[in-house]
Amino acid sequence: MTRSALPLLDREQAILEFQRRVLAQASRADVPLLERLRYLCIVSSNLDEFFEVRFADLLDAMRDESRSASEADVERVALLAHELIDAQYGIFNEQLMPALRDRGIGIRNHADRNARQRAWVARFFAREVKPLLVPLSLDPAHPFPQVANKALHFIVRLSGADALGRENPIAIVKVPRVLPRVIKLPPSVAPGEQCFVLLSSVIRAHLDALFPGREVVSFSQFRVTRDSDLEVDDEEEVVNLRHAVRSRLTTRHFGRAVRLEVVRSCPQDLSELLLRQFELPAAALYRVHGPVNLVRLNELIDQTQAPDLRFEPHEPVWPQGRLPRQKPMFERLQRGDVLLHHPFESFEPVVQFLRNAVHDPEVLAIKQTVYRTGADSVLMDLLVEGARRGKEVLVVVELKARFDEEANVNWAERLEAAGAQVVYGVVGLKTHAKLLLVTRREGRRLRRYVHLSTGNYNPRTARFYTDLGLLSADPALGADADAVFGLLASSALPQPLKELVLAPFEMHARWCAHLEQVRQAALQGQPARVVVKTNALTDLGLIDALVAASQAGAQVDLVVRGACRLPPGLVGLTENIRVRSVVGRFLEHTRVIYFRWGEADDAEALYLSSADWMSRNMQGRIELAWPVRDAKLRQRVIDEAFTPYLKDERDAWRLRSDGSYQRVAESGLSAQQALVERYQAD
Repeated sequence: MTRSALPLLDREQAILEFQRRVLAQASRADVPLLERLRYLCIVSSNLDEFFEVRFADLLDAMRDESRSASEADVERVALLAHELIDAQYGIFNEQLMPALRDRGIGIRNHADRNARQRAWVARFFAREVKPLLVPLSLDPAHPFPQVANKALHFIVRLSGADALGRENPIAIVKVPRVLPRVIKLPPSVAPGEQCFVLLSSVIRAHLDALFPGREVVSFSQFRVTRDSDLEVDDEEEVVNLRHAVRSRLTTRHFGRAVRLEVVRSCPQDLSELLLRQFELPAAALYRVHGPVNLVRLNELIDQTQAPDLRFEPHEPVWPQGRLPRQKPMFERLQRGDVLLHHPFESFEPVVQFLRNAVHDPEVLAIKQTVYRTGADSVLMDLLVEGARRGKEVLVVVELKARFDEEANVNWAERLEAAGAQVVYGVVGLKTHAKLLLVTRREGRRLRRYVHLSTGNYNPRTARFYTDLGLLSADPALGADADAVFGLLASSALPQPLKELVLAPFEMHARWCAHLEQVRQAALQGQPARVVVKTNALTDLGLIDALVAASQAGAQVDLVVRGACRLPPGLVGLTENIRVRSVVGRFLEHTRVIYFRWGEADDAEALYLSSADWMSRNMQGRIELAWPVRDAKLRQRVIDEAFTPYLKDERDAWRLRSDGSYQRVAESGLSAQQALVERYQAD
């Protein structure tokens, strides 16, 4: 089997297909109405990042001399994006807004507002909005202003002359980001209803007030999306990486334009003017039938009082039977490992583990990796406190965690100010591994305790991302974890690890070796099985190895949340491979890998991992995987991370060989709901 024999699915199409699956949630009758609107907002946010990163990279590839992407590739992806965005606004206008109005919840445009509401909006504009607006008429002394990434503006065409008698027909009005985008009308002007007005609608209704003595002939909202991938060349002579990242943060908002959004009614002359200004082709113009930037409608969801239109509240449970709250954490871990499954189980035990370490006088050292933790983090506060208490605190902060760079730079500075040792990992590699190590004096010896996770150290996202974490006092895991921190702090080559699998050094080779074992077992007629649950599958080497094992007769099941380039079900190529994606209430984030290559008890392996099956994770990042050896924990992982997802009917989609997805069923088992009920029952 050679790679050229398999027609791989297009990566950009695969990413947009995932957005289609998320968008489908907004049309589901069994999903509460406000949650359906939230899915619509999630798609908008995801598309913003797609344009800021993936589409921007595609444009770079087209312009590069190597021409790894063609103009036709860019046009094809743009067409898919246009179709998706048109479908998104169709759902917004034809399904969600009418359904919300039926429940007494609505967005009132100027034409829909009655006299009392218009008067209230006029007073709000005069008091809260107009003082913050600075309309800019374009002329030689006032060139087109700097337009930041995703900032909302109005472009206006005026008639007549200005106060000095000059004709300057075009003006730009920036919508202040400090103002709420969604304003709820008070009950006094909207009795018995929950009515909202958009800030853009408030400004639109009063544009004339910004240009006294002149007439507004035409106008449109517009928003520009820019290339926002933060580039810091590790090979450059960067004296201080943190300073280099912070300096580049100031220019991120003004990268090359890649997309222009206007309202559907935008006059042709204004849209063409904007395209010229931002040096964009016509295909980069997106005319939307509704508010520009639907992400802002999260504010409407948050302000609406309607509990019955939301998911039932979910409170993650504390694993009381396996980790009693009343007993010291270290004492419990000496008796065996503890597996945590978020968000069905609480993330609080991880916080408690670190809190115990900070306050325990016998704990001498704490080491942790940080990728995405958020601007407000109890874990980071605890690390700061630990340093202030005199413990040896080492924190590996990934400064180039996309869109979390600023928060991580700020935490790095706070940690250093408190006396912690802060390092930024290995030059040229992102540190994506999730690892926390505590060293404690117990009598005459030092004992290590470790936490490993498939997800981030972020208590907020742990409430709606599915992840698995392990708390352990296993000496081999602790020794391996210490060796990994040695690599991250000093770039010293680690000694061969006993338990942990480390990328970019051996993970890719380990997975390929296991897949070869599976292939050989299949050729010999022995049990041969592969099950992988990951967020993305795009690495060509791993795809080749999966296909080779399947062609030998191995059965392969892949649960891939997002982009998958491997086409299943191709005659003579991938008949033994099945790919499904689960999109539900929680964001699937768990990475679990299982191999079976024979009948013997030791002819199988089950791993948890921080790494997706992508080339960047295998070759460009520090990633970790670890085997689950305890029989009870292994069975629990299989029962919770594999079995319900392979049987899911309600939230599962089946990948077809052409790259499209088909929903498995409209009803039946939901893996996520089954796990919620399972843990609530416990």
